[in-house]
Amino acid sequence: MGAKAVTKGDTKTALLEAGMDIMRDKGYTNTGIQEVLSSVGVPKGSFYHYFESKENFAVEVIHHYSQSYTAKLIYFLRDESLQPLDRLKAYIDAGRDNFLAQNCCKGCLIGNLSQEMADQSEELRQVLSQVMGKWRDLFATCIDEGQATGQISKRYSPVELAEAFLSGWEGAIMRAKTTKNIEPLDIFNQVMFDGLLKA
Repeated sequence: MGAKAVTKGDTKTALLEAGMDIMRDKGYTNTGIQEVLSSVGVPKGSFYHYFESKENFAVEVIHHYSQSYTAKLIYFLRDESLQPLDRLKAYIDAGRDNFLAQNCCKGCLIGNLSQEMADQSEELRQVLSQVMGKWRDLFATCIDEGQATGQISKRYSPVELAEAFLSGWEGAIMRAKTTKNIEPLDIFNQVMFDGLLKA
């Protein structure tokens, strides 16, 4: 990865973007601060100007990723041109296409770090749990709307269905990474929409 010219005002964002990409590829443990700095082309002092430690950097990377991904979720889940169930399908279809375009690699940074770090760092575990909770609540709101219109099953509460949806999707991504094919995503899609969510 070649160094990029970065202006002073962009340095923190550039470090967060680089950290996001490298951690998604390599995980927290295998991400070196020097690799992040080299990819952005800034000296080591710049890192400690913005971040207290590698763990603090990871917390900020998680928040940075969460902001952009939450905006993506809102784009799909609040799309009033579609019925709630169709919004969920559109989100899954887009995720499947994106994962396929990445050759069944990378996956979700939050899911990746949750598997790696939940038992290693209480600070990171709490931040990761908060992010997942916020995403679950966005799914629950969409599901609640679908239940109100009779499009989505009322066998379980919106929060229960949202938890199953998010956990199932993250698990399917993990399985697709290990099998290097999208069959787990397709199975999740079928079981969720033909079974659990079906009214």
